Amino acid sequence: MRLAVFTSKYPARVSTFFERDMRALIEAGVDVEVFPIYPLDPEMWRYTPGVLGEEVLPRNKIHHLNLAQSLRKAAPGASLRLGRCLADAAGAGVSALRYGPAPLAKTGYVLPKAWAWAQEARAGDYDHVLAYWGNYAATCAYAFHRQLRREVPFSIWLHAGADLYETPVYLRRKLLYADRIVTCCAFNRKFLEERYADIFPAISDKISVRYHGIDFADFPYRPEGRNARKVVAVGRLAREKGFDYLLRAAAALAERGAGVEVELVGDGPELGALKALAVELGIARRVTFRGWLPFKEVQRAMLEAALLVHPSDGLGDGLPNVIREAMALGTPVIASRVAGIPEALDGGRCGLLVPPKDTRALADAVETLLADAAQRRAFADAARRLAEEKFDMWRNGKSLADELRTVARA
Repeated sequence: MRLAVFTSKYPARVSTFFERDMRALIEAGVDVEVFPIYPLDPEMWRYTPGVLGEEVLPRNKIHHLNLAQSLRKAAPGASLRLGRCLADAAGAGVSALRYGPAPLAKTGYVLPKAWAWAQEARAGDYDHVLAYWGNYAATCAYAFHRQLRREVPFSIWLHAGADLYETPVYLRRKLLYADRIVTCCAFNRKFLEERYADIFPAISDKISVRYHGIDFADFPYRPEGRNARKVVAVGRLAREKGFDYLLRAAAALAERGAGVEVELVGDGPELGALKALAVELGIARRVTFRGWLPFKEVQRAMLEAALLVHPSDGLGDGLPNVIREAMALGTPVIASRVAGIPEALDGGRCGLLVPPKDTRALADAVETLLADAAQRRAFADAARRLAEEKFDMWRNGKSLADELRTVARA
């Protein structure tokens, strides 16, 4: 099966679960070609991991276009269906306009890319089109698919954040159009049922839950030998991650006399605000900002800490990648009870769940677990077992490949 995969930015500094998913599909015998809607930044090639290195996915199978190239190549030609171009531009544009000028501009940006790539495609080039994200990458994939001269299946993979929860531009149309809808957690299926109740009977049989996987050979299970005072948080420093609540919880623990140390790994728009908050709370000496780190150093930070804390303040991530990784490494997890996180932690049997935006509950959970080494070990053991059962990338990739091969165009 030759699979055209539309994604947002690749290569990128961080695209971990995309790379693992593509590697697993390739291992399962799928011929993958990638269409990133962002133009190529050559500096990003150095961040491509070995799991999806050039010997696995040659660079000539990763197709990039800048805006000028897409406008030039999308010029009307014999292979372009102009009526569909106009209909798609109108439909996607009206949908995007509801969310503001930025979504409208992004939609207008990806459509010429879809048409340019469709002009280059031949009738038998691809056996299946997969939109890896539900937002602008899926709009591009949708418009591309509608230009193909051969009827092949179209699938869409929904995750979280902007592609499902926040600005689902034209998503209703894409859901109805898709032959398969894949999503990364059962919570998202329920979300679709509630958000799109009127069309859910028409799409429910097309939805399947597929967890992103990890390669356990890269994740040694080491529950011992950790700093019993240190908690680590990993992720983009963005408001929805809730790292400010972790800092407030650390300040509350300091007032109780608990000597907790916090390590934040990542960078992002909230870095300055978080540093200022640490100073304001009087805990600057207890907080270390590590910045962005390569994969192995992130892993080392998680192996050194007694706990990983993921204090999401609401819907943002579907099922955070870092939680799966911590579970594999033997780092007990405390996380907000939102989205797919309770699925990963088995309702609290593999880690502690706390209400989002609840500083006191978060502080209590950290204090309780730091004081109980036996419970930390019990959580670590249970989490590793569950992770091996649910999140093995090779098994999950083969299962997804088998599913995609069976999908037929409606």
